[in-house]
Amino acid sequence: MRALRFAGDRLAVEDIAVPARESEALVRVTLSGICNTDLEIVRGYAGFEGTIGHEFVGVVEQAADRPELAGRRVVGEINAGCGQCTRCLSGDPRHCPARTVLGIVGRDGAHAEYLSLPSRNLLEVPDSVTDRQAVFVEPLAAALGIAEQVDIVAGTSVAVIGDGKLGLLCAMAMAGLSNAVTVVGKHRAKLATLSGYGNIDAKLLEGLEASMHGRFDVVIEASGSESGFATALQLVRPRGKLVLKSTFHGTPTWPASRVVVDEITIVGSRCGRFAPALDLLATGAVKVDSLISEEMPLAKGVEAMDRAAAKGVLKIILDPHAN
Repeated sequence: MRALRFAGDRLAVEDIAVPARESEALVRVTLSGICNTDLEIVRGYAGFEGTIGHEFVGVVEQAADRPELAGRRVVGEINAGCGQCTRCLSGDPRHCPARTVLGIVGRDGAHAEYLSLPSRNLLEVPDSVTDRQAVFVEPLAAALGIAEQVDIVAGTSVAVIGDGKLGLLCAMAMAGLSNAVTVVGKHRAKLATLSGYGNIDAKLLEGLEASMHGRFDVVIEASGSESGFATALQLVRPRGKLVLKSTFHGTPTWPASRVVVDEITIVGSRCGRFAPALDLLATGAVKVDSLISEEMPLAKGVEAMDRAAAKGVLKIILDPHAN
């Protein structure tokens, strides 16, 4: 099969064997989505080598322990735990110390014709959700995961820093919880994708009013840049919460004294549950089609990664079976 692989500082589409992990389901990938984490991996983030990619929708080819899944459209939770530790036994392998993570840690990923995951990781996709929409389940789940750690209610003032794919999804997810969501970005066209959400206020970073400084209960940093951290610190109120969503290769610096003096709580937020994200897509509460910039064949995976890194581009989707 073909797969987009990163190894030895080289990114290439290669022919490799179809995965055959014992006791795992085999999934034929229908579409996969390029994420900023994929871009950071090829810059050195996480030290990963192998097939990249973790956003996908596919069809189950075989699942020995869940044969009813054969032929079903599915998405898959990306963290595969050991199944034996306390966290796994509680039903949440996201922080299993021995976990592998699809296309990120110790496990080949989704930018391929086939992938392998434990069948317990797979969730069926409702008929009302298209393949293109289903590609967004993983990042939308990550956005919703913020609410697992931070209380967000109707009156919570929330600011999202960044108008990339993750920032826009965070804003959409938070708009279902709060009626006071503000997004700060650099691109008018990207911010315009939020025009259908009446309770989201879109602001350009250039010319951001000083009156917004220190105003927000919760600030979500999703820009993927060090400057985004600085903006987030400006906007969060004393004793507010700063949620870090970005993963990037580098060491950010910020004025730690501000965190201490204003008693700001910093929360790291990574993965979320897939079921709530599927529900939002199925009901149309979150609309993601406008976030797709282009669909390209996996055979042009290297070119697609370059395209995904270009300014103004949102989601690039790969079709592993297109010519």
